[in-house]
Amino acid sequence: MRMYDIIMKKRNGEELTTEEINFFVEGYTNGTIPDYQVSALMMAIYFQKMNKRETADLTTAMVNSGETIDLSAIEGIKVDKHSTGGVGDTTTLILGPMVAAAGVPVAKMSGRGLGHTGGTIDKLESFEGFSVEMPIEKFIKNVNEKKIAIGGQTANLAPADKKLYALRDVTATVDNMSLIAGSIMSKKIASGADAIVLDVKTGSGAFMKTEEDAFELAREMVDIGTHVGRNTIGVVTDMDQPLGFAVGNALEVKEAIETLKGEGPEDLTELCLTLGSHMIVLGGKAKDSDEAREILKDIIKSGKGLAKLKELVEAQGGNAAAVDDPSLLPGASIIKQVAAPKDGYVKSIKADDIGIAALVLGAGRETKESKIDLGVGVIIHKKIGDFVKKGEAIATIYANDEEKRKSSEEILLKAYTIVDEKVEPKKLIKGIVTKDGITKF
Repeated sequence: MRMYDIIMKKRNGEELTTEEINFFVEGYTNGTIPDYQVSALMMAIYFQKMNKRETADLTTAMVNSGETIDLSAIEGIKVDKHSTGGVGDTTTLILGPMVAAAGVPVAKMSGRGLGHTGGTIDKLESFEGFSVEMPIEKFIKNVNEKKIAIGGQTANLAPADKKLYALRDVTATVDNMSLIAGSIMSKKIASGADAIVLDVKTGSGAFMKTEEDAFELAREMVDIGTHVGRNTIGVVTDMDQPLGFAVGNALEVKEAIETLKGEGPEDLTELCLTLGSHMIVLGGKAKDSDEAREILKDIIKSGKGLAKLKELVEAQGGNAAAVDDPSLLPGASIIKQVAAPKDGYVKSIKADDIGIAALVLGAGRETKESKIDLGVGVIIHKKIGDFVKKGEAIATIYANDEEKRKSSEEILLKAYTIVDEKVEPKKLIKGIVTKDGITKF
């Protein structure tokens, strides 16, 4: 088998066989096939596309390129949740404890963030002493005993994906549905979950800017999951403005605690109830999403979700007292409100810019080596459709450096568009994608 023939075949719009896909993934991972040939193949795939079977085979080949995590020793149906990213996306910190409290095992492998704020692991490290470093035996024991554990992704999980993504990034071939879907799903499948709920974001703060693209990506990923025997559901959700109000690590942890108490933002609570209900149905603990939603509401009302968060933090070495007393979490020395420049209704908020306003404060990483300041960030007070008076606070900045605070304020003010006419709020849940089709709301 020759790489030249595989490139030409795909360039001419033909379908690659399973063997051909395995050949190039294996050869590229072990270094026997050079960058320039794989770059040519990625460009051919970009233009000629891949069908469902090819996409599933590519994903499987990437899964098999490294370690896979065997979670068979965990009792019950393991359900994972993946978000395609956004601003203020705190859902794992809320969903994990709620779903675990319903009896569905949550065995989650998470990464660190490179962008606006830290990833789930960085946020959890706002609890002093919290650690994701543990042997797999301890991870499995924690899930069996407490129904939840959050670990760090192993470096050898889907290594072919890491190599291919780095190459696509510099050859203008990132933006292809099969390649994006395969990249995301290879890591989810290698992580060992039995079922997967996907939160696919759309809007100004999302990778998929249009609803059409978000539904297409969700369909691709659900097709892959179904093909490899994983029950998979995609939920397409709005990211035209930050989720909830908090953007920043410790600030988002505080908001997660409030949400588990039943006192969180309406949109964040609704998204967690929607995603969580699908996780509970896939986990076999409810017959439909309506029943699952009632279970989750009871878990919030009874305080079981909050208690489960404490268990998680304590089990992984963190100071669980901060759940009851969030003042123990990292803080900021400078707290300043940002005033609205005029009366009117909030027409739009550039979610990406709110994220950048938090990033310049030190809430995220610009490079892998950047050190995160867990105490800084932004809390927004007004969202799309809200009325605001001139001089009223639209946001509060939490900073540890005055120059960074000023830069953040400039970005925040430009992120808001305020108009005279009344504006309708955005719909949060856009639709659901299952193996049986797409339902748009």
